[in-house]
Amino acid sequence: MMEEKKLRVLMVGPDRSVHGGISGVVNNYYEAGLDRRVDLCYIGTMREGSRAAKLLCAIRAYLRFLVRLRKYNIVHVNVASDVSYYRKSLFIVTAKAFGKKTVIHQHGGNFPEFYKKELSGRGRQSVKRVLSRGDAFLVLGTAWKDFFGEIIGREKITVLPDAIHIPRREEKTYGVHRILYLGRLCGAKGIGELLAAMPSLREKYPDVRLCLAGIWEDGKLREQAEALGDYVTAPGWIGGAEKERYLQECDIFVMPSHFEGQSVSILEAMAHSCAIVASRTGGIPDMIAEGETGLLVTPRDVDALAGGLTRLLADPALCRRLGENARRKAEAEYSIEQNMERLLAIYESVSRGESQHGNGK
Repeated sequence: MMEEKKLRVLMVGPDRSVHGGISGVVNNYYEAGLDRRVDLCYIGTMREGSRAAKLLCAIRAYLRFLVRLRKYNIVHVNVASDVSYYRKSLFIVTAKAFGKKTVIHQHGGNFPEFYKKELSGRGRQSVKRVLSRGDAFLVLGTAWKDFFGEIIGREKITVLPDAIHIPRREEKTYGVHRILYLGRLCGAKGIGELLAAMPSLREKYPDVRLCLAGIWEDGKLREQAEALGDYVTAPGWIGGAEKERYLQECDIFVMPSHFEGQSVSILEAMAHSCAIVASRTGGIPDMIAEGETGLLVTPRDVDALAGGLTRLLADPALCRRLGENARRKAEAEYSIEQNMERLLAIYESVSRGESQHGNGK
């Protein structure tokens, strides 16, 4: 019997070494074996470093893209907002100029502000033309389907949430008052509000500990964290077994973002049965059902954030219920293996020239 011919997929996005959500999702796909199910070539268009280094990476990526493009029948473009959009729009336009089937995968939590406040009317029309070129347009949650539906039409959009490898279930101890944050350490992630909330929590619960695991992008916030004392620690960006250990040992997870596409970190916390407090923004409400799989708070609101964390610090039984419910939801809806099967079905549909209308939520 002849072996079934694999689809040839050329995927672009930030380099897999970048500390961020898109590269994390791409690495999860590799771990799940996407490169064994399709003939996959990944081109990293951005690396961390100086502006000059980033520009050089983008130029090299585009040249490599041009060399490889003729050999692949599907181009999968992972895109966010701002500079990421401008960089990736060139890849999208080029792919369509070569007659390639194109999957546009939108991850940008800040896209509404970029689209509404930073672009002129002509700029918004240009975005509409570029994003409408996709044979499939993937978003992370229902709020994003609503937003992008106003630009290119809801019928063109498929909801494909981020997903992770679900770890083995382990017994978790609640009531230890250890709060974990994973991600970029900057104002847009709500770190200022979180640090402002901590003194009142410390006054009520002297044993509380906050771990901020990530890379500092704001020197003033770093100084603010250091001034709070040794109950706030910042071990840097963590991964692998070290990250698994933190997720298992901490009973509370916090994500106070001002905006968010989705959040791979929240998915990881759900899979580790953490009780979660997160901002009601972007794709987060698709993951966190208020009072069922976590607590939702208003972004940029210090009192609301402190109130949500206080509820969990005061009630280990609530933490356990929310954490166990979150784990079950992660298992049922956010497994990378299930997600990959959906992505493969989208590739097959796009390859056959079938419409994506009606797919997703």
